[in-house]
Amino acid sequence: MPFVTLGSRRIEYSVVNGTSRRYTYFRFRSDLTLEVVLPRGRRVDVEKALSERAPWLRSQYERLSKTRSVLTRDSVTYGGVQLKIVVAEGTGDGLAPDLEKGEVVVRSSDPRHVRELIRRWFLKESSSYAVKKVRELAPGMGARPSRVDVREIGKWGYCTRNGRLSFSWQLIALPERLREYVVMHELTHLFEFNHSIAFRRKLASICPDFRAREKELDLVVPYDRLALG
Repeated sequence: MPFVTLGSRRIEYSVVNGTSRRYTYFRFRSDLTLEVVLPRGRRVDVEKALSERAPWLRSQYERLSKTRSVLTRDSVTYGGVQLKIVVAEGTGDGLAPDLEKGEVVVRSSDPRHVRELIRRWFLKESSSYAVKKVRELAPGMGARPSRVDVREIGKWGYCTRNGRLSFSWQLIALPERLREYVVMHELTHLFEFNHSIAFRRKLASICPDFRAREKELDLVVPYDRLALG
């Protein structure tokens, strides 16, 4: 596989054809190898394109190398702590986290069920946390959400115009200060349904260090990449 040199690192890359006719773009895979996506039907000097984007690619690589993945083949992040996944054969499916040992034992007759068992565990824990945290924070903010739930959504959290707050099933993977921030962020949308200066001013009134928490949140890579609504 060819490679590009970014600072002192040699990063392997592959080239694929995209669907767009206009742009060449770059994306890092979960293993931090690079994929160069070419515009359909156009010839591109790949080495030149890599050279021109080298400073940006290097900054992206350095940022991603500091990230923490929620779920990998061998580990899962729970409450900001990485737990080793220990798979044990059994006649029925089950899951037992042991935070002191830093592991979660997953018992399953079929290894393909491991991720689904973890998803169910996270769904239950995230739901319990979100409901409790909203109940704790909302009165002090004067916020009145119409509903709170946890679902498989493409964002860490989301607020609808009718006041429904939805959170990702992966919320419990975050350390307390970050999952609390996600809840405060969405509660603030009940007053400002945007990310305007007014929204940030309101958010700062309840979470003065929200910018620092935002940056920390950017370093967490969900099983399916999420954002904030």
